[in-house]
Amino acid sequence: MSKVKKENRTEFRWFSISEYEKEEEYLSKQHGMGWKLTGITFPGFYHFTKCQPEEVRYQLDYNQEGISNKDEYVKMFQDCGWEYLMDFVGYSYFRKSCAQMSDKDEGIFCDEESKLDMLIRVAKGRMLPLVIIFFCIIIPQIIFQFVSEGGFHRPVLISYIVLFIVYIGIFLHFGMEYWKLKKKIER
Repeated sequence: MSKVKKENRTEFRWFSISEYEKEEEYLSKQHGMGWKLTGITFPGFYHFTKCQPEEVRYQLDYNQEGISNKDEYVKMFQDCGWEYLMDFVGYSYFRKSCAQMSDKDEGIFCDEESKLDMLIRVAKGRMLPLVIIFFCIIIPQIIFQFVSEGGFHRPVLISYIVLFIVYIGIFLHFGMEYWKLKKKIER
């Protein structure tokens, strides 16, 4: 009886909005093991197809202006040899064979300041809505649970406290990533 080789695979992974470099490394490693990215679906299902193992560099960019001018945006990267793959939750995904690169560290960002600019775009596009939700919904609901005349509802209060902790974790994590990159640039 012959074994049937699986040609497609799906994995669940979750990367925070500031862990784009970890996501790039993960995708590059998968390609090196013979699994080429073909798509991503919410909330974090990565779809792969079997391919020849190859050293490939994956890069992500978060640029809402680029997405609104899609043709020029994609062409700019294609002119530099990057293959446009898809957009997912605001990020654009690109890949390039390392054999086509003159420098193994070649990327879509030419310097650390460009990476910092991308994190600023992420902050405006993704973090600002979270801050608004945090201060306009979560904090007021926690306060309301404590001051309401009918007393607080324990499950509701616990839910909002959990959300409060999760949001604080997200803000701290993003802030640390931003701070590390900013310090790296200032050196």
